[in-house]
Amino acid sequence: MKRRDFIRNTALTAAGVLGMPYILPTGRLFAASGARMVNHVVFCLFAGGIRNLESVQKAEGNLMRGLLNGNESITPDIANSIANLPAPVNAALQGSGTLFKQFRYLNGPSGHYNGHTTALTGRYTDNSLSLLERPPFPTLFELYRKHSTPDKSALNAWWISHTNELYPILNYSTYPGYGPLYGANQLSPTSFFSGPGYQAFGNPLQHNAATQLELEKMKTFLNGGFKGSGSASGSGISNPAEDQVKIMAFMDKMFQELAAGQHTNPWGLAPGVMNGDMRNVFYAEKVMQEFKPELMVVNMFGVDVCHNNFTNYCDNLRRADWAVNHLWNTIQNTPGMANDTVLIIAPEIGRNGTANSIKDQNGRGGLDHTTDDAMSRELFGMVLGPSGVVQQNKVVNTVYGESIDIVPTIAKVLGFDTELEVTLPGQFLQEAFV
Repeated sequence: MKRRDFIRNTALTAAGVLGMPYILPTGRLFAASGARMVNHVVFCLFAGGIRNLESVQKAEGNLMRGLLNGNESITPDIANSIANLPAPVNAALQGSGTLFKQFRYLNGPSGHYNGHTTALTGRYTDNSLSLLERPPFPTLFELYRKHSTPDKSALNAWWISHTNELYPILNYSTYPGYGPLYGANQLSPTSFFSGPGYQAFGNPLQHNAATQLELEKMKTFLNGGFKGSGSASGSGISNPAEDQVKIMAFMDKMFQELAAGQHTNPWGLAPGVMNGDMRNVFYAEKVMQEFKPELMVVNMFGVDVCHNNFTNYCDNLRRADWAVNHLWNTIQNTPGMANDTVLIIAPEIGRNGTANSIKDQNGRGGLDHTTDDAMSRELFGMVLGPSGVVQQNKVVNTVYGESIDIVPTIAKVLGFDTELEVTLPGQFLQEAFV
């Protein structure tokens, strides 16, 4: 069903409206896959720009006890200014996999969109990359869906982005032979389940003259995810009826739970602690529990406050860390994904070595991320998985691994690496695997 068709519907449920423009078709998939290591991969873009200095180097103490071993005390001024979090629900994830302490984003502008594009296409970008255009090379979602066998419906590939602006266009590329036919289901929880999204989708609407304005608002909101070249407009995006029904039911369930207050503080944290990153992970978990996708990418962005507030950056780094620990716990407690999932964690970019002139409440200078600053290219990486697949409690201290290595690694883990029609410049992260 095309968007112009569902806008004319006489009764628009929350799930129905949401499903059509964001849920992509099954597509025609072909070619035999190679041997898989596991049947599920979750890639968590620990995004927003994170310095190794505050993460794996623990310059302010261990702010990431959900991921990293150690109880190093947090610097007093930071400790006195951050939220009270309980202990992570799981033991430090470092013990369940391999930590790369000197991962790298080597080339291209050190901007958020560039970093995301590199992570999702396995190719560095250049200065000509437009924020209003889809990537010129196939995304991870397209590569997975086109080259996996047996055929994979779009229910198996999900892109959980932190906003409905800009990031949905990383769903699929403009590369010949790929495109929307092989995209992922894109969901932006902070847009859909709060603010205009909830207002638009929270209740059914009867289509008549009095509601036309509201329908146009919904159409504008939904179209926002398809800005730039290669947009869904006129692309014939549709979804098989059986998949539409499943996703409509899921979204309707989410809105009912939301209206009943079940999503207000689902993790039982102190009031006000659960931020946007945590909610993004929470809804990613809901999708996992419902559909058990073979491929999911989820990003976070709360640490980007570091431009003008270093203390809040540290605070949000802790919350993101806690959320990813919770995500791994959910994976291990979800039948069908437990002991059959590889979780890959990496920031998209780092941050500058030198503070800017903006001071926070503790007199700490903010941190930008400029292309000519070496520290903005320093990342960490972590690969978690079953003990027979992933090296457990291993630390790689030398410079090893790049952003462009994530896509070929996922391709290898899910067994479609030998069938690709394009050559990827990155390498399989062998050091992490048995």
